[in-house]
Amino acid sequence: MPISKGMQGSTHRLCVAPMMDWTDRHCRFFLRLLAPRTRLYTEMVPVAALLRGDRARFLAHDSRERPVALQLGGSEPEELARAAALGEAAGFDEINLNCGCPSDRVQRGRFGACLMAEPALVAECVAAMREAVRIPVTVKCRIGIDDQPVPDALFAFLEAIRAAGCATVIVHARKAWLQGLSPAENRDVPPLEYGVVRRAKEAFPDLVIVLNGGLRTADDIRAALSWADGAMVGRRAYEEPWVLRAMEEVAFASPPPVLERAQALEAMAAYAEERAREGTPVRAIARHLLGLVHGMPGARTWRRLLVTRMHSPDAGPEILREAAAALRAVNARAA
Repeated sequence: MPISKGMQGSTHRLCVAPMMDWTDRHCRFFLRLLAPRTRLYTEMVPVAALLRGDRARFLAHDSRERPVALQLGGSEPEELARAAALGEAAGFDEINLNCGCPSDRVQRGRFGACLMAEPALVAECVAAMREAVRIPVTVKCRIGIDDQPVPDALFAFLEAIRAAGCATVIVHARKAWLQGLSPAENRDVPPLEYGVVRRAKEAFPDLVIVLNGGLRTADDIRAALSWADGAMVGRRAYEEPWVLRAMEEVAFASPPPVLERAQALEAMAAYAEERAREGTPVRAIARHLLGLVHGMPGARTWRRLLVTRMHSPDAGPEILREAAAALRAVNARAA
């Protein structure tokens, strides 16, 4: 299937989703090595934590990660505007508002998926952030929550945020059930409904609609981009990051630059040395690299060795160079 014409001008052709405890700055730096054109997102940053907590930690990133978006969680327009301005000043390329997370903690803070029930408030938040920054303000949402009618609730939500100036929306193609399901269960049930998102794109052709949910292969990306303006990959990108290279080739109609897995590890070793000077332990970086060898001969042994080494009290960046050498040896034996 051909990629849609609208997709050709999209800045969101391929994206990696914001994932709590996973897409921190070290993970993003690693993914950028593998997929140089993919748009990356931070973990969700609660606005209250950013404004009243360790601001430097929440905004920390490397300019080599770009393009990278800061995802915020909140529902108070003035606070979101202040947080968005901080994100822009820190060098992020986009501010994204989380209207899709179903966790109880997030609901108690009146943000995340529960905001699908308050499109007027979300519109106020979008307008306030747009007034505060010059970079794009986007929204990530579900197709609905609980017993909301589909697609009516989604269409009303999109109408409201479009009127507020939001031009790009990432839609996770399943409802969120706020009562009775855990966040983990909400990733798999209820079922995906790509058709609802496709109808939204037809109803709002001027919006950039990015499809999220269940995309796991390059063929999935090709199918999504036959009608959507972009595709966002979640857990698959973390658990099997090498797949991003095939996805990039489909999304951008050309392969990413040649790279070997061992070269990526060596680059991460150099990055770990930079971060070590700031006091970052190598395990904080190495934990994101375990999926690099998914499906390769000897992968289990290689991962076990890296896990053992990275938790050693004297572990330093050199363990990543050792891991690269071990991987080259595995490749040589396989050849």
